[in-house]
Amino acid sequence: MTTAEDIQSILQREANAILNIPISDAFEKAISLIVEQVHRKKGKLVTSGMGKAGQIAMNIATTFCSTGIPSVFLHPSEAQHGDLGVLQENDLMLVISNSGKTREILELLVLASRLQPDLRFIVITGNPDSQLAQSADVCLFTGAPAEVCPLGLTPTTSTTLMTVIGDILVVGTMKATGFDSSQYALRHHGGYLGQLSREQSCDDKK
Repeated sequence: MTTAEDIQSILQREANAILNIPISDAFEKAISLIVEQVHRKKGKLVTSGMGKAGQIAMNIATTFCSTGIPSVFLHPSEAQHGDLGVLQENDLMLVISNSGKTREILELLVLASRLQPDLRFIVITGNPDSQLAQSADVCLFTGAPAEVCPLGLTPTTSTTLMTVIGDILVVGTMKATGFDSSQYALRHHGGYLGQLSREQSCDDKK
């Protein structure tokens, strides 16, 4: 049975992992790449990952879309069956692999570079010494803390950090491009957030 003490321990370990994400100029470089390739050169951000990392990559793509950076998720396996054709000139890839050894991701980048030789990519990983990290234009290191899973196997802490790093990139890019509530409202018409963004946009114009 999970006790309050167990829950507090999990929260503390995950919070510590977030606070210990290595902060370096790699974040600034990644944000600059996104601004240059997508905002200025009108490419798009293509995210990818396998398994749980893929779900995080998909979430990052949808968040970027709502904040002014056209982005799509490319499944690494489906890419080998035609979906690779989504890549165009000036696109930028953001790939996630905790181990840095995910076969499908390594294969994806070989195929993507063959199609678009000038393609640049950012990697989020827990293994900065991996082949994936070493070949990236920018490597964002999670810090590689132990998973809170009692087996030490299930992606838990690692996926939390991937999500947080994605948030850092989104927020940093919003600031760099001057993205405001009026622009948000144009992209988010429905629901509470759509209504709130329109209200904020009106307030900003007063």
